[in-house]
Parts: sequence; C-alpha cells; structure tokens
Amino acid sequence: MLLLLWLAPVFLVFEVVQLVASERYLGVKQIARNGDPRELAISEVASFAWIATLFAYWLWMIALVAAPFSRLHALTLLAVSLLGFLLRRNTTIKWTLVILTFEGAIRVGLLVSVIVILWRRW
Repeated sequence: MLLLLWLAPVFLVFEVVQLVASERYLGVKQIARNGDPRELAISEVASFAWIATLFAYWLWMIALVAAPFSRLHALTLLAVSLLGFLLRRNTTIKWTLVILTFEGAIRVGLLVSVIVILWRRW
C-alpha cells in the first residue's frame, strides 16, 4: 500500500498543471473577451493524455481507499471531485472557473497531506 502513495507527487503536479490550464482556457481574459473554451484548438494527443491522466487519477483515488492510513484523504478527494463535477455541470463559465479553483486548491491540500503521510512512514 505504501507504493500507492508514491503516486501522490505525480498527481500533485497534475493538479497544479490543471489549475494553470483552467486559468488559460477559462480565465479572466477569456471571460472578458466572451470566449468559449470549446472553440480553442487542443490537439488530440493532449486531449488523450489529459483524459488518460484523469482516468488514472480516479482509479488511484479509488484504490487509495484501501490504504488504512489514507482512507479519509481518499474519500475526501473523491467527494470534492464529485461535488465539483456536479456544481460545474449547472453553472456558467464564470462560476466554473471559481469552482475549479476552489476544488483544485482543496485537492492540492489533500495531496500535500498524503505526501506528508508518505514522508512520515518512509
């Protein structure tokens, strides 16, 4: 189970990149010029890599529930992700950026906590 925690730094980097990307595609400049992020060109390779990483991230969160010393973190990560998804589904682009930022910040904090658990147990 300790090996499972070694993926936390990878997903922490992914979360930070995801926050930067959301600011780029849904940021204040995009909102000010009334841009639609669906119209921006994203390569198929980048889209595939992003979706594959999100899928791996969800699998990792589900697998992390089995680790007794990080179960609460995993359940909270899953709950924050599901709640963020449900809230983003029914909002405008302006609120989507706000929700993504808060959701990402909470997940970054939880991932840092998992990394601290890893550091203490190693």
